Amino acid sequence: MKEKLIMTPGPTAIPPEVLVKMSDSFMHPSIDHEFLEIYKQTTQRLQQIMHTKEDVLILNGEGILGLEAACASLIEPGDSVLVISNGIFGAGFADFATMYGGKVSLYEVNDREPIDVHALKNFLDHNHDFAVATMVHCETPSGLVNPIDEICPLLKSYGIVTIVDSVSAIGGIEVYTDKWQIDILLGGSQKCLSAPSGLTFLSLSQAAKEKIQKRNHPIIGFYANLTIWDDWYEKKKFPYTQPVNEIKALNEAAKRVLDDPDVYARHHREAQKVRTALSELKLELYPKSGFSDTVTAFKVPDGYDDTTLRQYLLDEEGIMLAGSLGYLQGKVIRIGHMGYHCYSEKVDRVIEALANYLKARTNS
Repeated sequence: MKEKLIMTPGPTAIPPEVLVKMSDSFMHPSIDHEFLEIYKQTTQRLQQIMHTKEDVLILNGEGILGLEAACASLIEPGDSVLVISNGIFGAGFADFATMYGGKVSLYEVNDREPIDVHALKNFLDHNHDFAVATMVHCETPSGLVNPIDEICPLLKSYGIVTIVDSVSAIGGIEVYTDKWQIDILLGGSQKCLSAPSGLTFLSLSQAAKEKIQKRNHPIIGFYANLTIWDDWYEKKKFPYTQPVNEIKALNEAAKRVLDDPDVYARHHREAQKVRTALSELKLELYPKSGFSDTVTAFKVPDGYDDTTLRQYLLDEEGIMLAGSLGYLQGKVIRIGHMGYHCYSEKVDRVIEALANYLKARTNS
């Protein structure tokens, strides 16, 4: 069997220089101030990647913790929350908003197209009494990217505070948090940054902080309460024990992104290559437009089985692709060309293996 090549849309394989940080020497996270500076440096590197001057926090849990913490801290009972959805994760925000007392209005549109900004504006012209709006930048289950650069300023013009899930985009698609007026931007360690899974990070705007500070109801819970991080650096104290080597690994992963002048162009180039190749193989892309530079989803061809196809690629070619989630399970296969996966030799190997499989099935 060939060496296993994981080409799923996260968690990704981890570069050696990042992985070695997991076996680095131990530092006491609560007493050793050298670690405090490493954590601070990591947040500063993430600030550069996210193009923000606002505070960035790293939370000890994978991306879902960030989503829940944003909703728990920002949304209070009675808040009107606009959940903008054209996919599985977009709709999933409604559960968190409802959990913390939000009154949810679901703005749901075609899951094969990006959010139409003009249609959204028309909706907001007649319905804009919302405290918070949630949306997904890259819908990982369908390989679709939404124009948050236009959506967030539009929402801000109505005074709406925004939460954006960019977990599968940050580090592979350039994001300008401050310029695009995003209040809370959420990322994850295990996607385009290709660090170990288990950490989420987020930026927090002044508008978001003010809304949290002016709450009429206390935040439910502790771990998802963002106020426990207030003045952590000035106090030289973390709210709970930090995973030292995971933070070190994330720090190194963020440095890799910042040190790579070709990172975003390469993601775009390899994504285009995948889409072109799939079209030549007569495989239908799931999105009709708004294609992601980090993950490509294509429909399982008629007469083929999702599980059988992926298992063959794993057993015979050593390549691991992903199915999808929810209503797309069994209908869509996904190729993750993000982070450490996003190199020509890896992408080419996937394309060749798919071509060989389809040819062998046709000739059999």
